[in-house]
Amino acid sequence: MTQSDHLIELVETYSAHNYHPLPVVIAHAEGAWVTDVEGKRYLDMLAAYSALNFGHRHPDLVAAAKRQLDLVTLTSRAFHNDLLGPFCEQLADLCGMEMVLPMNTGAEAVETALKTARKWGYEVKGVAPDRAKIVVAEGNFHGRTITIISFSTDPASRESFGPHTPGFEIVPYGDAEALRAAIDDDTVAFLVEPIQGEAGVIVPPEGYLRAVREICSERGVLMIADEIQSGLGRTGTTFACEHEAVVPDVYVLGKALGGGIVPLSAVVSRRDVLGVFRPGDHGSTFGGNPLACAVGLEVLRLLRSGLYQERAATLGPPFMQKLWANAPADVTEVRGRGLWVGIELTPGGAPARSICERLLELGVLAKDTHETTVRLAPPLCVTEEELDWALERILTALTERG
Repeated sequence: MTQSDHLIELVETYSAHNYHPLPVVIAHAEGAWVTDVEGKRYLDMLAAYSALNFGHRHPDLVAAAKRQLDLVTLTSRAFHNDLLGPFCEQLADLCGMEMVLPMNTGAEAVETALKTARKWGYEVKGVAPDRAKIVVAEGNFHGRTITIISFSTDPASRESFGPHTPGFEIVPYGDAEALRAAIDDDTVAFLVEPIQGEAGVIVPPEGYLRAVREICSERGVLMIADEIQSGLGRTGTTFACEHEAVVPDVYVLGKALGGGIVPLSAVVSRRDVLGVFRPGDHGSTFGGNPLACAVGLEVLRLLRSGLYQERAATLGPPFMQKLWANAPADVTEVRGRGLWVGIELTPGGAPARSICERLLELGVLAKDTHETTVRLAPPLCVTEEELDWALERILTALTERG
């Protein structure tokens, strides 16, 4: 048994997962590449579900963390720290908003947004007590807490976790008229991913987000954009909503906000929305801690340069075009935006898991979802040459099955 096999066995024995990680144990990473415990290198075309938009161990982010480690790393919510104000100010400015509520994980941020919407609904919109309704989209993935899985349409996420939290209505993704029909006087928000990531990088029909924005504005409903995976440069713009010139009422951010160094998430909105919270209403022991803020500030500096958004916008489309032009018959669609790609397989070409395992042998990390989709999300520091190298291996893995 190799060292890698032994470590994988330990993980599978002592850890509980509701997904199956690829059989590789990473020991070192830098840029767009990772190295396993046996010394084999892989091009990371997954980037931890877009948590590593800027690459592994980005030198500026590592330096920011090291500087902060020499000062103070964690403070609880009982204290202020000198970086929290600047971080909130700069993140609000990036979003064109007024207030920020920092948390640690994406699921925490989504839960915070749900609480925000309900409290806003009762105190601002005037919904009767305990009647607030939030509309969500079919095929969504917003996390794995009890409340969030309660409005999931993925059986694996819901089964054996009931009773489920009430107060949610599910409508088809990409169907603006279904949203319009679902909204009633008790509706306080529509929570939506501008592009659905876990569902397989599902891009909605052109005009969908604009229609959602118009409907929410007309009916006095908050549009909450979960940009945890789609945001911060991944799709070629800072936020995926920008592709339709849409500004939501609330941004939910995470993953890449921590630069692959620390967990960091946030809810960002206007004062009339987030301002409904009073001291003691909500909080997080380590939300907005100085180490996370130090890294987050450096992430915001990188985003302000526009370099990473431009790279995703420039490198993504030709990569998808070459992939689609050379894909075998078992591939029914290559979809995505920027450097975020979903390869859809026919039932005969599935399972996608086997494609990902073959790619692992060829030195490329990718991830399957829902049996028929291979997802690709390389770090935005990836080069054109590296993408071409990966493309050869992706086509090899697909053709072997085609």
